Amino acid sequence: MRALLQRVTQASVAIDGETVGAAGEGYLILLGVMQGDTEAQAEKLAEKTAMLRIFEDGAGKMNRSLLDIGGDALVVSQFTLCADTRKGRRPSFTNSAVPEEANRLYALYVDKLRELGVARVETGVFAAHMQVSLVNNGPVTILLDTDEWSNT
Repeated sequence: MRALLQRVTQASVAIDGETVGAAGEGYLILLGVMQGDTEAQAEKLAEKTAMLRIFEDGAGKMNRSLLDIGGDALVVSQFTLCADTRKGRRPSFTNSAVPEEANRLYALYVDKLRELGVARVETGVFAAHMQVSLVNNGPVTILLDTDEWSNT
């Protein structure tokens, strides 16, 4: 499972010009679910997302988490994060989880963020064609990949 965290001052997602989700200060999270991903990974990823200290403290150091600042999260499903670009010039998406499983783990991740106490959690619409807008704060963008945590 991969989550691309973008620290934002604001973000929104629209479908056909209508806003379906928005966030103020916090994260825009693009979430890709891959074949073989598990509920345990979704929960651990949500915990890491909520507690990762990439917001500035009073001294200007990245020392505060999303929970510490009472920040928002806008979570958008994005199967293209699962792209395999090792061969050729056209990405392969065969590593992506089947839609039913991807949607289930996406929803579990969102629910876990809420359970952990993230102030406001909004979403896009799973499998829809969306327009995403954001103001990246920093810019700060961090990729979390649960496959890299297998030995941690």
